[in-house]
Amino acid sequence: MSKLEVKDIKIELTKNPKEKPDQNSLGFGKLFTDHMFEMDWNENEGWHNPRIVEFANLSLSPANATLHYGQAVFEGMKAYIANGDAVLFRPWENFKRINKSAERMVLPTVDEEFALAALTELLKIDKDWIPTAEGTSLYVRPFMFGTDEFLGVKPNSNVKFMIILSPSGAYFKGGLEPNKIFVEDEYVRAVRGGTGFAKAAGNYAGSFLGQNKAAKLGYAQTLWLDGVEQKYVEEVGAMNIFFKIDGKYVTPELNGSILPGITRDSIIQLLKSNGENVEERKISIDELYDAADNGKLEEVFGSGTAAVVSPVGELFDGKKKIVVNNFETGKGTKAIYNQLTGIQLGKVEDKFGWIYKVEK
Repeated sequence: MSKLEVKDIKIELTKNPKEKPDQNSLGFGKLFTDHMFEMDWNENEGWHNPRIVEFANLSLSPANATLHYGQAVFEGMKAYIANGDAVLFRPWENFKRINKSAERMVLPTVDEEFALAALTELLKIDKDWIPTAEGTSLYVRPFMFGTDEFLGVKPNSNVKFMIILSPSGAYFKGGLEPNKIFVEDEYVRAVRGGTGFAKAAGNYAGSFLGQNKAAKLGYAQTLWLDGVEQKYVEEVGAMNIFFKIDGKYVTPELNGSILPGITRDSIIQLLKSNGENVEERKISIDELYDAADNGKLEEVFGSGTAAVVSPVGELFDGKKKIVVNNFETGKGTKAIYNQLTGIQLGKVEDKFGWIYKVEK
């Protein structure tokens, strides 16, 4: 099995390019560019036949094993135009993480360097699809799934890796406005030893019931507690979460059931570089309520690729409501959002070497 190189990628450009959408009316993840990347894997050949082709539907057997057993993982990142260049934010971390997810789901790992090179070639072709209106970006979705046509319960012997691109607007319509969050104490998202640390497809399907429950109660997202004691805070919706308590930023420590967010890690590094005190530790829902009662819970925000930062203005556990910072976006939340997005858009100096230029 020889190592794949950029020269091995076959390129078949579309003969019917689509009209670009209005940048001021983009939703999230609903529109897709002209092209996509895909390659295949089997036990004999390894990864092979890398290609960039027209974005099109796939043909799958009803017996496709992933449709039945969910052996699939994915990633999410964004491309921007910064100072005229197409750029990505820490993309090598996404390919490291998809490999960790793949290992957990018994899928083959990809050559991270080649995967980034393939994405680079795809972005060069579809660069004109990267929107530049405020709050927009080109969402990048690498994903991997089994393609066996077999109903036996075992890891797939045939796998497909793909990358698709979607010009997108803000994830939340209200922008940097606080959200109301419901504290879920009936359902759980993940447990240590399971797949919570991986971006596995089934993790998200398993969260929908709790999300629907929160929505029916008028809340934007679910605050997930740990899967054993249902006492310690883990994630909010599909995001990591931060609390500013008595001048310190606190975020749940990575314990095997929490996704190691790249935005989370970036925020921790930025806060520390700004001289802020950051703690990664267990934090119970009782501690949060006590901090609120004592006037020490200053700010709360979620963090993730899609929203970057999402302020929280209210927490409700079914009995008692906490209003955070008078339901206003806190100064610290605004500052970290502006700093991080400023780096991504080339408006703030990148002291960490996080920006990757697509065309060098």
